[in-house]
Amino acid sequence: MKVGYMRVSTHEQTTDLQRDALIKAGVDKDYIYEDTGSGSRKDHPGWTLCNQVLRKGDTLIVWRLDRLGRSLQNLIAIVDDLMQRDINLRILEGMGANIDTTTAEGRLFFGFFAALAEYERTLIAERTRAGLAAARARGRMGGRPWSLTPTQILGLAQAMKDQTTKPGELAHELGISVPTIYRYVTKKGDLTDAARRALAAGKKGR
Repeated sequence: MKVGYMRVSTHEQTTDLQRDALIKAGVDKDYIYEDTGSGSRKDHPGWTLCNQVLRKGDTLIVWRLDRLGRSLQNLIAIVDDLMQRDINLRILEGMGANIDTTTAEGRLFFGFFAALAEYERTLIAERTRAGLAAARARGRMGGRPWSLTPTQILGLAQAMKDQTTKPGELAHELGISVPTIYRYVTKKGDLTDAARRALAAGKKGR
């Protein structure tokens, strides 16, 4: 199924251009979701609904790449989440127009985003481990509770992929509970549905 998403800033007058392009690309008008407001806003109810509708094998179609993510970091997180859920992405216009994961060339671009996401997760995991080691060296246990951002969730997942990581020790040193860890990642470090929703929405997990 083809699902469309569009976003306009408050100063833009109409969604007609994006809507027409999505319909021309084969998206049923009943499966077009939209948001109005700056990309810097964290609340995007249209995207939340769109993301909930998407299923494995579906294709998300967006007019331009800048309509999808509010920042490079947010865009990487969204694309990474789509990849993990086996959801295709097609960008119609602009510099991202080469992204169409139903084609070989498009999958190559998708792979580039995957590499960026993996690179970011590795860096976060290294910083997390370094921070924990420093805390142990100072004899400090616990700390302020985390308000988990998408970046931190990805770092937590990467840390849990290390089979030497002890969840109880990690939770205690970070000032969070073990259930909080497992709310976002599995024992093997895979993202949970709650984590994917938080990453896709770009909101802080609680």
